[in-house]
Amino acid sequence: MAESESQEGNYNNRGKEVNNLKTVMELLEKMENLTVRTAWMAYYCTAIQTNPDLSNAMQHLEDAFLMCKEQMEKKWQEVLME
Repeated sequence: MAESESQEGNYNNRGKEVNNLKTVMELLEKMENLTVRTAWMAYYCTAIQTNPDLSNAMQHLEDAFLMCKEQMEKKWQEVLME
């Protein structure tokens, strides 16, 4: 009987260890994602500082995207009205 309780305790401990491992792995994945985002952000900041034309080009691209998005929304509304 004591052996059965011991095995059950070991099983519960293993379950807790597996859950803890999953939690740690999820945290590591989040940290990895943040590290990658930070690296890209640093890369873009460096690129913009070394090439000021890039900032202007990015602003132009963003403006063009917003105009296109606005036109698409208008067209979509027209299609829904028909």
